[in-house]
Amino acid sequence: MKLYIDIGNSDIVIGKGNGSIEETYRYHTDFKKSGDEYYALLKHLFHDVDHVVIASVAPKLNEAFKTFIKRYFGITPLFVGPGVKTGVKIKTDYPQEVGADLVAAATGAIAHYGPDAVIIDMGTATTFTYMEAEEIKGVSITIGLDSSKDALVENAQQLLQFEFQKPKKILGTNTIEALNAGLLYGHIFQIEGMVDRVLSHGGKEDIPVLVTGGSSRHLEGHLPARFHFDDHLVLKGLVAIAEKNA
Repeated sequence: MKLYIDIGNSDIVIGKGNGSIEETYRYHTDFKKSGDEYYALLKHLFHDVDHVVIASVAPKLNEAFKTFIKRYFGITPLFVGPGVKTGVKIKTDYPQEVGADLVAAATGAIAHYGPDAVIIDMGTATTFTYMEAEEIKGVSITIGLDSSKDALVENAQQLLQFEFQKPKKILGTNTIEALNAGLLYGHIFQIEGMVDRVLSHGGKEDIPVLVTGGSSRHLEGHLPARFHFDDHLVLKGLVAIAEKNA
């Protein structure tokens, strides 16, 4: 069995399987935890595991994961990065700056949807990746949906913390409705507009538009049918990367 680990700034998502994702687990990212603490939290997932692949955008945790996985299970995890086979070409000014999660998502897109795609990853940030012929041509990054909510509530004293609920209308008649409508519809329109511009810039209109990431669940049912939601796109990419580097 293999573990496929996506370490983000907000969540750590783990898939378990052997050539496919059979089980998934989600944990809150805690930068204060030591390797031993993560071992205590995750050790039950390592039964029968002989291989670990990691995409991480949290460098502070890389050593903690590498250390406890090696120390307690005798496995040297494969971190997605320079020198690792992914099948994705990167055409940017500084390819090493492209996040491992974006590369893994692109690998998953190639494996399951084809060589061209617009990939929207909704996490701490919302990212738009344009890929053509298995090559990442460029990325746009903006603040994520949950990050927007947290920043607004933190800096506006009269606003209370709240949970996202799908708005029934564009204008609310109370504070919670107004926040839900503004933040959710604002993000929806931003995504639709960005995708239109990205496709126009790329010159290809009829390619898959994929939505993934922890915050994407808030927008299901609110984006046009051309937007395909895939919760496990990064994990699927890690499966493909594990096979390429076997």
